[in-house]
Amino acid sequence: MIELVSGVRVVDLILVLLVAEGAFAIAFHRGTGRGIAPRDLLWNLLAGFALLLALRLAMISAGWHWIASCLALALVAHVADLWRRARA
Repeated sequence: MIELVSGVRVVDLILVLLVAEGAFAIAFHRGTGRGIAPRDLLWNLLAGFALLLALRLAMISAGWHWIASCLALALVAHVADLWRRARA
């Protein structure tokens, strides 16, 4: 069990859980009409996913350009999320 939650594996597990959370939230909203609308949720999830991916890439010593690309994507998604919230 300790191997699953150590090092890169824990980031992989969180990434999988993040995707599952998004899929569940979207399915719940489409099925019931309640919960967070997918267009409001996806920017937030994308920002978190990109940050976690940047962390994972840093942990495996990937090239700086891959890490920077993920961080830039996280920034764009975060700004888009804030912009959508400010308009509401």
